[in-house]
Amino acid sequence: MEISLDPRVLKSVVAAPCTAPSPTPGFQPASVSLLIFEKGDPHLLAIQKTDTEGYPWRNQVALPGGHQDAEDPSAMATALRELEEELGIPPAQVDMLGSLGRFQTIAMREVEAFVGIWDGTGPVRYEAAEIARVLEIPLPLLVAIHLERRYRGRLPDLRELVYPYRDVVIWGLTAKIVHCFIERLLPTFEASRRQGTAS
Repeated sequence: MEISLDPRVLKSVVAAPCTAPSPTPGFQPASVSLLIFEKGDPHLLAIQKTDTEGYPWRNQVALPGGHQDAEDPSAMATALRELEEELGIPPAQVDMLGSLGRFQTIAMREVEAFVGIWDGTGPVRYEAAEIARVLEIPLPLLVAIHLERRYRGRLPDLRELVYPYRDVVIWGLTAKIVHCFIERLLPTFEASRRQGTAS
């Protein structure tokens, strides 16, 4: 499926978050950035954590982000701060469109996922002690996997919900966020494409 990087389409994706917008008492707040950028096709920017013994997120594919600090004025500010700290991407390079909602983990963390468009300029810099590499994943590939595995219209359990990419697999919390994003993207994009055909 051909997908264009249209800010109007992506903005409507976050108009109806997948989860409740209010924080849950007792959960530690955190934020991540789901960044889309143009590289021929739209791509998703992700990271792979390092292969460090005892590291709870060892080798996992994740979205850049982290815990909310007391000094952060908002959850979005946390996402932008963490993005710059982890990858050297300043807020000026990102158009944050809005939130997909809050996603809870078994470790009592509640992660708010923000969708943004990155202008693709760099360089991207990261701390090799925490991040093994940066991944640029084609969005059409993720959408194709979503459709082929019949994830559309349902949320599979964590054992089933996976998005393979080359030598890694997106699973767990990151897969839930990607699933939410694609579920919101598909009808919005299809409606936009129908309107374009009719005009």
